[in-house]
Amino acid sequence: MEKNKKTYYIPVVMAICMATGLFFGNVLTPKGGFVANNGQAKYQKLQDIIQILDKKYVDAVDGEELFEKSIGDMLHSLDPHSNYITAKDLQLMNEEIEGKFGGVGIRFFVIRDTICVTNVLPQSPSMRAGLESGDKIISVDGKNVAKKKISNDDIMGMLKGREGTDVQLGLLRDGKKITKTVTRGSIPVESVVASYMINKETGYIRIDRFSIETSREFRLAAFELKKLGLKKLILDLRNNGGGVLTGATEIADEFLGADIPIVETRGENAGKVVYKSTSQGSLKNVDVAVLINSNSASASEILAGALQDNDRGVIIGRRSFGKGLVQEDVPLRDGSNLRLTIARYYTPTGRCIQKPYSGDIHEYYKDQMERFDNGEMYHVDSTYFVDSLKFTTPKGKVVYGGGGIMPDIFVPLDSMGSSWYLTSLRMSPTFTTFAFDFVQNKRGKWNSPQQFARKFNVTNGLLEDFIQFAADEYKIRIDRPEFNHSKSVISRILKGEIARQIWVEQGYYQVNNVNDAEVQKALEYFR
Repeated sequence: MEKNKKTYYIPVVMAICMATGLFFGNVLTPKGGFVANNGQAKYQKLQDIIQILDKKYVDAVDGEELFEKSIGDMLHSLDPHSNYITAKDLQLMNEEIEGKFGGVGIRFFVIRDTICVTNVLPQSPSMRAGLESGDKIISVDGKNVAKKKISNDDIMGMLKGREGTDVQLGLLRDGKKITKTVTRGSIPVESVVASYMINKETGYIRIDRFSIETSREFRLAAFELKKLGLKKLILDLRNNGGGVLTGATEIADEFLGADIPIVETRGENAGKVVYKSTSQGSLKNVDVAVLINSNSASASEILAGALQDNDRGVIIGRRSFGKGLVQEDVPLRDGSNLRLTIARYYTPTGRCIQKPYSGDIHEYYKDQMERFDNGEMYHVDSTYFVDSLKFTTPKGKVVYGGGGIMPDIFVPLDSMGSSWYLTSLRMSPTFTTFAFDFVQNKRGKWNSPQQFARKFNVTNGLLEDFIQFAADEYKIRIDRPEFNHSKSVISRILKGEIARQIWVEQGYYQVNNVNDAEVQKALEYFR
C-alpha cells in the first residue's frame, strides 16, 4: 500500500515542479506588457529612481555605477562582508583564489613612466623568451608604452591573456633596443612567498594569502625545511587577509592528531559544519609559533585559532582583525557575483571570531585606526579580558573572544625611529626606485640572501645618495633632525628593498627578519 502511495505522488510532485518552473520562468523573463507583482514593483522603483537621476540630476550620473553602489549599500546594511562584485573584479579575485592566471611571468615596477622588469619568474614564458631583470619595456605588440602615464591595471591588461597566445615586447637593454616574442602560459600566484631556515632547528614560512594552492605550497616548503633539520617553525600570517577556507584547515591538519576540531561554521540556512583533522599531518612533532597582527583576518584567524585552542602552538603579536563570517559566491547572469554571508566561524573552544558590527561599514573599518588612537597597538587592551568572553582550552589555558584572536604573547608595534620624514619616504616609490637603480650592475655580486645579509652594509655615503635621490626625484625635502632620528630604520628598509630586487620576497624576509620584533620574540620563546 505504501509503495502505491509513493507511486501515486510522483506525477503530482512532477506536475507541481513543472508549474513552479513555468511560473518563475514567466516572472524572470521580461515580456511586453508584463505587469510586475509587488516584489517586482519595488525593484522597478529603484530602477525608475536611477533613470530619473540619470536624466534630471544637476550633475552627470553614472547609472550603472549608482545601481551597483545601491546593491553594495543594501548588503552592507546586513553585514560588513556580503558584497556585490563586478565581472571585472571577479576575474581578479578568482585568479587569487585559484592561484594562477594566463600571463608572461615577470614582476615589474613603473619607474619614471617606464615599465621596468624587476624580476623574471623561474621557468616562466618570459625566462624562456630571454627576458632579463633590469629590462625596460618600451612597446607591447607595437604600441609605444615608454615615457607615458600608465597604470598597473593597464599594463596587466596588455600582458595578461589566454595561455598559448603571443605578445611581442619591445625592450631597452643596456641602451640597445631588442624585441622578444613571449608565448603566454599559466603563471602561479604564489601564496607561500618565503621559506628558509633561520638556524639549525628553526624554520620560517610566510603565507601572504590563502588560495586553493596554498596548502600544497606549504607542504612543499615544510618538506624542504624538514630535510634541513626543521624542529621549530615560525609561521608568519601577519597582513594575511585570508582567502580559501580549506587552505587554513588543511594547514592546521598538518600540526594536529586525528579527529581534532579545527573550526565550526554555523548559519540559519547553512546549518552547522565541523571541520576536523585527519591522521595525515606531517608536522605533529614540530613546535610552532604563529605571528599575527591587526591585518590578519578570516582564514588566518581560523588557522591561528585552531592551533591556539588545541594547545598546539603559541600565538605572538597583536589582536587579529576579527573577520568571522563565511561567504558563498552566487554567480549572476551578467558575469558579476553576489558574495553572500551564510554562516559564522567558531574556534574549537567556541569563540566567535567576528568583531561587532553596528551596520556602519565606515565605522567598522575605522576600528583599525582606533586601535592606534586608543593605544591597543602598544599595550594589551584589558577591556577584552572579561569573564563573559573567557574560554578554556583542553589543557586549561584561558583564551578570550570578543572579535579576533588575542595573542598568547603580546608584542607592541615597533614605533622606534618613526618620523614624518620616514612616512613621506615610505608613501613614495623612493625605496623601490632607488633599489632598482642600485642593483642594475650588481645582481650577480652576492650568491644568496644569507651572504648579502652578512656582508652588505648600508653606508653613510649610500644613505646620503638615497635621501638626495628622494629630494631630486620625488621632491621629498631633506629634514636632517628627522633623518637622524629615523636613520637606522631607513637603513634597514633600504637593505631589505635591495634584497627584494634580487631575490624577491624570499630575499626581503631573510634580511628583514634579522631585526623583526615578532620574529625575534618567537626565537626567544623557542629558546
